[in-house]
Amino acid sequence: MKHFDVIIVGGGAAGFFAAINIAQQNVRLKVALLEKGKQGLQKVKVSGGGRCNVTHAEFVPWELVLNYPRGEKELLGPFHHFMTGDTIAWFENRGVPLKIEEDGRMFPESNSSQTIIDCFLNEAEKSGVQMLYGHALKSLQKERGFWKIETSNANFSAEKIIMATGSSPKIWSLLEALGHHIIEPVPSLFTFDIADERINGIPGVVVNNVEVEVLNSNLSSEGPLLITHVGMSAPAILKLSAFGALELARSDYKFEIKINFIKMGLEDCVAQLKRFKQSLSKRTVYKFAQFELPKRIWRKLVLASGIPQDFRWADIDKSQIIQLAEQLTQAVFSVTGKSTFKEEFVTAGGVDLKEINFKTFESKVCENLFFAGEILNIDAITGGFNFQNAWSSAYIAAQHISASQFEYEGEDAL
Repeated sequence: MKHFDVIIVGGGAAGFFAAINIAQQNVRLKVALLEKGKQGLQKVKVSGGGRCNVTHAEFVPWELVLNYPRGEKELLGPFHHFMTGDTIAWFENRGVPLKIEEDGRMFPESNSSQTIIDCFLNEAEKSGVQMLYGHALKSLQKERGFWKIETSNANFSAEKIIMATGSSPKIWSLLEALGHHIIEPVPSLFTFDIADERINGIPGVVVNNVEVEVLNSNLSSEGPLLITHVGMSAPAILKLSAFGALELARSDYKFEIKINFIKMGLEDCVAQLKRFKQSLSKRTVYKFAQFELPKRIWRKLVLASGIPQDFRWADIDKSQIIQLAEQLTQAVFSVTGKSTFKEEFVTAGGVDLKEINFKTFESKVCENLFFAGEILNIDAITGGFNFQNAWSSAYIAAQHISASQFEYEGEDAL
């Protein structure tokens, strides 16, 4: 049985970050990373369309936590300890400068997730982390003060363990056997499936800033809206999916949303349309989009208001003006299901946050058992926030572990 001082289970973002930081902060420790696949960092590879959305340019802890539907209260302390600026410095100190895009997302200047992967692999190898692939965790138990780990390929022991396996029902079951409570997982980031003539046939259309609310709930959001082949996506929708993850799951993903395409009240919109009727009287309503809306969505909403394609502004009556105003400011759509947001599958659920010491990310149930990343009941909206949770939790756990006393520090076997 091979013995390590610290074993990290899970070769994703949080796992690699934890392993590297432990090995670099305490060079005497023997550190191993176990990954069930043939290679690690697969989620890093596909993140941000292959560019890796490393973090988000939000530098105030109490504002950063507002992007976490689950974990907002718990992450405030950790973000005071390690957050966005620390992440940027960590990567830049290792030759990976980051850049900020207009929407606040941060990517490597190379625009390639491979840059992040290469950085992690190089740092891990240089720091002496043993990366062991093809080791699926089968059992985890405590014996005589040490963790005994059985994988699909070998057995190991360690004094301290970091679980960084992400959303894994099998791992959650092993943790339940150790006494942890698991919050039932549900999808958190997803797009809305909508079959509606008003958006049919216009995939790729983006409305820059809309207001969306889920009817008969307190859920609402604003931001860009993207029409897709099967419904709607982009931040306005993804925020709702994250903050409404539990409620929307209970509805079996069948509900109604109301969209204000122009962020204007109904009465103000009616008044503006009446002014258009006067000032644009000879123009065809259908042909010329107003309110800076994309032409294709404008035309769909005009037709949905019962206005023929050849009508000029002078031709439309009061009832058509009201109908158009309603389509622009309070259009109701029926959602019939959900689709995964790209390859970036995120879940709400995981290890109960009440059972974690957020000063160290150590379990309150099992001594010398630590957690990092999405294995906990923490999730965020899209934009680099889930990665920031991974970096912060992994770093804090690593810092505590690297400064700890070890009974058999550096020895090969018990």
